[in-house]
Amino acid sequence: MNFLTILPMAVVMVAGTQLVAAVFLASADRPRAASLGYLGGAGLVVAGGVTASWLVTRAVKVDVGDGLGRRAVESRIDVVVLALLLVLAVVVFLRRHTAGPPKWMSGLQRASPAYALRLGVLLFLAMPTDDLTMLTVGASAARHDLSWWHLLPFVLLTLALLALPLLALLLLGHRAEAVLPRIRDWAGRHSWVVSEIVIGFFVVLTVAGLLR
Repeated sequence: MNFLTILPMAVVMVAGTQLVAAVFLASADRPRAASLGYLGGAGLVVAGGVTASWLVTRAVKVDVGDGLGRRAVESRIDVVVLALLLVLAVVVFLRRHTAGPPKWMSGLQRASPAYALRLGVLLFLAMPTDDLTMLTVGASAARHDLSWWHLLPFVLLTLALLALPLLALLLLGHRAEAVLPRIRDWAGRHSWVVSEIVIGFFVVLTVAGLLR
């Protein structure tokens, strides 16, 4: 496994409410400032989450590995990662009918950069799908002896996907008014399918690691 393998999990990170919020902020009174604040908050949580999972897994691998052996520890980590993936798949499936933006998002029209930053932090902390994804990505990277910097492309891709509404606004100008609602509707209704495909891909890789 290399850092390219974990990149698709960035789609799971932003699918649904997270991307919908980014669309609303790109349509706010101060779209650039609000969107950048949101990206900053999300970046702090994602970088911190995958780093914490990576550090804990590396520590467990070193401490337990002295008694069980390298292969046994890696197999146990794979089992934990597989369990996290299966739980994540169930959570995504159960939330698939949560269509349409929550009512509180209507207030994002007047969001300040500070409020958007707090929103990015709280939204990514409170979402079970994001918590499970960060745990999975960090643990998988540590299990395969990937250095910490291998997590950075995953964090950057997550932020790039979240920045799509802002990029649409900057590139399309007024024409973005027609594009942004389409992004919002797609993210609210169909992104769970893409998430399940990505999770399934990662499950296959993890099972293959267990069978070696």
